[in-house]
Amino acid sequence: MPNKDKREMLVTCRDGRCRLAITENDELVEVYIGKTRKKSVVGNIYVGRITAVLPGMSAAFVDIGVGKNALLYLQDLVLMEDGSRVKPRKIGKALKQNDSIIAQVTKDPMQSKGARITTNLSLPGRLMVYMPQSNRSGVSRRLPEKERERLRKISKGIKPEKGSVIIRTAAMKAKNKDLQSDLEYLLEQWKDVQLKIGKAKPPSVVYTEPELAIRVIRDNLTQDFARVLVDNQAEFKRIREYVGTACPEIRNRVELYKGKEPLFKKFGIERGIEAALRRKVGLPSGGHIVIDKAEALTAIDVNTGSFTGKKSLEETVLKNNLEAAVEVVKQLRLRDIGGIIVIDFIDMEKEENRAQVMETLEKELAGDRTKTQVVTLSELGLVEMTRKNVTDGIAETLGKTCPRCEGRGLIFEE
Repeated sequence: MPNKDKREMLVTCRDGRCRLAITENDELVEVYIGKTRKKSVVGNIYVGRITAVLPGMSAAFVDIGVGKNALLYLQDLVLMEDGSRVKPRKIGKALKQNDSIIAQVTKDPMQSKGARITTNLSLPGRLMVYMPQSNRSGVSRRLPEKERERLRKISKGIKPEKGSVIIRTAAMKAKNKDLQSDLEYLLEQWKDVQLKIGKAKPPSVVYTEPELAIRVIRDNLTQDFARVLVDNQAEFKRIREYVGTACPEIRNRVELYKGKEPLFKKFGIERGIEAALRRKVGLPSGGHIVIDKAEALTAIDVNTGSFTGKKSLEETVLKNNLEAAVEVVKQLRLRDIGGIIVIDFIDMEKEENRAQVMETLEKELAGDRTKTQVVTLSELGLVEMTRKNVTDGIAETLGKTCPRCEGRGLIFEE
């Protein structure tokens, strides 16, 4: 897991658009950029109307009022019958065309695809997530086992009459009263959502996630952050007020930046964002990785470049691959790359060396909040993995497909 001796969050807002950066030991590790063309709808809850049921795909199309119809797969369908949670086996028997349905967006519309939705609703707070249709509570696996056990005992004592809660990583060392307060806030939110559902006509939104700055702070800010630096007076006031309510013990760590030099330039964030848009990323010893994103997957190629090493070829390749494993995870977080990812490490002859590279990769991934799944390294040096794809990455947010080459990177002779 990455060293987190010093963690900071930087917030800059200009012309109604906010950008947030998270640094660890002064190195940029995550960046969040508000969209100008289309805002994220992930987390929003809608009353939608089913436009088509597709038994052959075990899915249904749902009009939620945000452009292309959203896609609801059978695996994401949860129904409530007589107060009990039911997972239907066939979508054609559970849903009918023109039925109304309550669903939450789990994945933004991307390229030609509509949003992905679920009927398994959840409302996130700073310390926990409330799930009104679930009866299974839990505690974040990212917490130490002793702390998880403490929080399990607390959660049993504050369990809501209906639904369940998932205790978040931010609840580390949280007091009973803080967890109780967070739950009460979420239960009030759920009551409000239910009232809106009762009055809504599909398609309509009944719950909207907070705007970017508050959402990122809610989902990321923990007590190990040294400070939150904000360069906009109005945003500073709003963030400080939110933190004062949600986490009063660190309210004073929210500071107003008064420097003349732009905040992101002062702390090297602009330079880090520019680097995150390049295909080629250098490694400490002279090697490099090349990142290419296609519609189906992201391919990452590892090369030795100018690195020749001082010992055997196997030792040179091992060192280069180990450096690449660390850098790949940094880039996945920074660029927010999701979906299928294939990493082409340089071939190694020794099984113990391949195991060492995989161990390093998985160790680094342990510091990534986003869910990942890694497949074993093949004899060809290929690693297949998936990373949860929720919204557009930094490249898609800041750029658009070239109208001349249509994203191929080639212009053909006529």
